[in-house]
Order: sequence, then C-alpha cells, then structure tokens
Amino acid sequence: MKSVAAEIVCNRFSDEGWVKTSVHVPSEMNLTIYVNGQELVNVLCTPLKLNCLIIGYLYAEGIISGIGEVAMMRVCEDDSLAHVRLSNPGFKLPTVRTLASGCTGGGVFKTEGQRVDSNLVVTPMEVLLLMEQLQEKMELYRLSGGVHTSALSDTGKLLVVAEDIGRHNTLNKIQGECLLGGVSTRDKLLLITGRISSEMLIKAAKMQVPIVVSRHAPTESAILLAHDLGITLVGHVRGGRLLVYSHPVRLGCS
Repeated sequence: MKSVAAEIVCNRFSDEGWVKTSVHVPSEMNLTIYVNGQELVNVLCTPLKLNCLIIGYLYAEGIISGIGEVAMMRVCEDDSLAHVRLSNPGFKLPTVRTLASGCTGGGVFKTEGQRVDSNLVVTPMEVLLLMEQLQEKMELYRLSGGVHTSALSDTGKLLVVAEDIGRHNTLNKIQGECLLGGVSTRDKLLLITGRISSEMLIKAAKMQVPIVVSRHAPTESAILLAHDLGITLVGHVRGGRLLVYSHPVRLGCS
C-alpha cells in the first residue's frame, strides 16, 4: 500500500533563524481507471480509500446506478491502475467530458443535477458542532496539511469521513463508501472544508443531500444552482458564525 504522506527534509525560518527540519507532505498518485477494458479517466488523488473513490466516481458520473452493476474491481496501487468490469458488456465511454474546477483536474462527465426534496431541519448550533467534529477527524490534514476533508453526517454525528488532495475526490469517496456499506446518503448533511463549486452541488444532488456546509465560501454559480436544486448552502462556518446562501428555512430562518 502506498503511503498517504511522505516525510521530507526542508528549511524552516522563524525568529530563531534557519533550521533544517523534517515534515510530512501529502502523497498523490495519478490513478487510471479502466472500465470493461476501456480507459475512462485519470484521477489525481490521495492513495486512500481508492475502492470507494472508484465506485463513487462511477456512480456520480452515471456510469453505474448501483453497486450491483459492478461485476469485478481490481486496484493495483503499484501500477496506479484500476480495472472495473461491469455486468453490462455493452458499456461505451461517455462522449461529453467537462474539466472539473477542483485542484485534481479530474474529468466530470455528468452535468445535470436532480432536485432535492427534503424535510430535514437542523439548528445553527448543530451545524457548528458538526463542523467541530469534522475538524477533529482531519487526521491526514493535521499530519501533513495540503488536503481536503469532507464528511457525511446526520444531525448528531459524522457517519463517513474522507480526505484527499481533491475536493471532488472526497465526495466520491464518501459516495463510494456508502454504496459499498449500504449507507443511505438521502436526508443527510455534507460537511466540506474547501470552497463549494457548482460541480460539488451536482454531486450533493446526486446523493439527495439537502444541506451542504463548508468552512469556506461557495462560488456564485454554486449559490444559483443551490437555489434551483433545493439545497441549503451554508458557508463560512467557523468561530460560532455561519452564512446561509439558499433555502434558509432548513436552519430555522424564514
């Protein structure tokens, strides 16, 4: 198994001047995913929960509609290759590909979102406490920095946590782990450490998640899309404060 973080020597400057020190930095790999013998996509990712990443990616892009459509999956970390065989032998590669805005540069094939209808209601304090829980679970970030952390939660606890150099990868890992473990994502919250783009909202809609929360800001496109998709978008969650950009009724604000 590849290491998720590498130890390197660098030069640190402080009030005491220069000193050599060793630090950890996040590892990354270029994973090539083949489906039914056809090269589908290259994904820059952290070598962690790769099986979840692959399944989540295939589901998010509409290539599979459930785990039952995967007949076989083999991941070779040493060669940075993943081979997936679907139960449908007539699979053809998608023809439309959009470059994601995430820092990993992965391909996004599916661009339509499904509207989310949910009666889920949470309090601002519950959101703040969940974000504190997420910060406590950021193990790789505390070791090396340079990664994003996301989580699926109910109103009281975190259910699935994923870390990766790419924001999109964290959501795909969460989706994949839920499919593999039989965990429903419907009527849950997504907590994200990075900014929220429109592609992230499309993934949330695919999961039927009605509330998306981040420590940082959403893009304008994400806010507009959240209104259309029926998703409550919450940003700048820190220091006992938060901003709600869409559908505030789910947080008790009319």
